[in-house]
Amino acid sequence: MRKAIFLDRDGVINSDVGHYYIYRVEDFVINEGIIPSLKKFSNAGYMLFIVTNQGGVAKGIYTEDDVNKVHKHLLSILKNNNIHIEKIYSCPHHESVAACECRKPSPYFIKNAIREYNIDPNKSFMIGDSLRDKQSAEAAGIKGIKVKANENIEVYCDQILKGEL
Repeated sequence: MRKAIFLDRDGVINSDVGHYYIYRVEDFVINEGIIPSLKKFSNAGYMLFIVTNQGGVAKGIYTEDDVNKVHKHLLSILKNNNIHIEKIYSCPHHESVAACECRKPSPYFIKNAIREYNIDPNKSFMIGDSLRDKQSAEAAGIKGIKVKANENIEVYCDQILKGEL
């Protein structure tokens, strides 16, 4: 079985300062510490996944095409830094429009990844900036780590790699 790191997008991977929704490439700014942290995780044998709620799609604020453009931009930045993301799981729904089974705090996407990629939940983590990220992780049987929005995650990365978390 393999080990994995699941990451929330907005507020963890990229800054959401000044924006409630990030759906334009020109507003997408990688947070400090993400590139070195993801390299460390990759070098330690962790598979990397992104699990993101994108409720602005359901609300009609932006489109799935906008989300895909941002993800393509993100993956390009990471590829240029020799970082591979196995998969981005993105929920376009919002409970104010219609209920779904995939929006965090649902563990739906994490459980799917565990099954599809033969991941050991006991060796895997979710890093997010909201309580729903942590709840999603714990409901899927992995350790959830709640960080402050836009915080440098390197300290948590190092603690995970040292076996302190």
